[in-house]
Amino acid sequence: AEGGVTAATKLSANKNIVAAIGSSCSSEAVPGAPILWKAGIVTVSPSNTAPRLTDAKRGKDFDGYMRTAHNDLVQGKVAAEFVRNRLKLGRAATIHDGSPYAEGLANAFADNFKKLGGTMTSQEAISPTDTDMRPMLTKIAAGRPEIIYYPIFIAAGGFVTRQAKEVSGLSNVKLMSADGTFSPDFRKAAGDSVVGVYNTSPDLSPEVLGPAYTSFVAKHEKKYGEKPISAFHPHAYDAAMIIFRAIERVAKKDSAGNLYIGRKALRDALFATKGYKGLTGTITCNATGDCADPKIAVYQHLSADPAKWNAGTDPKKLYP
Repeated sequence: AEGGVTAATKLSANKNIVAAIGSSCSSEAVPGAPILWKAGIVTVSPSNTAPRLTDAKRGKDFDGYMRTAHNDLVQGKVAAEFVRNRLKLGRAATIHDGSPYAEGLANAFADNFKKLGGTMTSQEAISPTDTDMRPMLTKIAAGRPEIIYYPIFIAAGGFVTRQAKEVSGLSNVKLMSADGTFSPDFRKAAGDSVVGVYNTSPDLSPEVLGPAYTSFVAKHEKKYGEKPISAFHPHAYDAAMIIFRAIERVAKKDSAGNLYIGRKALRDALFATKGYKGLTGTITCNATGDCADPKIAVYQHLSADPAKWNAGTDPKKLYP
């Protein structure tokens, strides 16, 4: 959150900036987006997913905020459906770290899981800097969950994954994390314990995203020598493209050739985005800034080797 304020304050001082792509985390956007919009800078995030950021009650301070990332109300629903309908499990616990992202997603999972007839045995919170998860996991074990959903980040997620099976009563519990840990670095943090762990994350399957995405990946690999790793790389591309398209629509030149971009006009043009064919699907922005064509998948780690990371095959896509 502190980094979001610092970055937003720095950007807002530059009068030549009319739009920003970011932030990377919802915790940064909550304090940062209002600072940017006060300066007339519209924000398009490729990776903020906290539901509160585009909630109808979010307030005027967020009128300049939008995203090409999914809303975690969708990710939580997909996770709950997989656990309840595919795994046929009826008892679940959640762990969050107090961040808008983690708490919002854990709650979205719990709400949907209960709607599907499941029982939430425990909903726990940790600090992102915690390293000993055993007391919290022992508390969870008392409720006898069949699965733990922990949509947190890599460092804390690694400790949860390593320590869960060491706790009495959790030796057979299934583990499921989310897009905050969907990275080869999670394997480094969790070690061998990551094998068998499930992850929800954006579905980047070529057959789902289509030929434009396949072409993009090929060009990226040719230029940089590897495929893009981040789960939100196509969302960042789409964020940039809708900004460029909006600028083209509203920018005006005077007789001297100076370019002027009206800040309110740019914001309105972005929010008017409709039917744009992006890498992630068809992008249409609603009144509160949700623009994504959300596609969420469930993956499972087959190995603990970061070098074997290849989303789709390992981690293997299981659902839908």
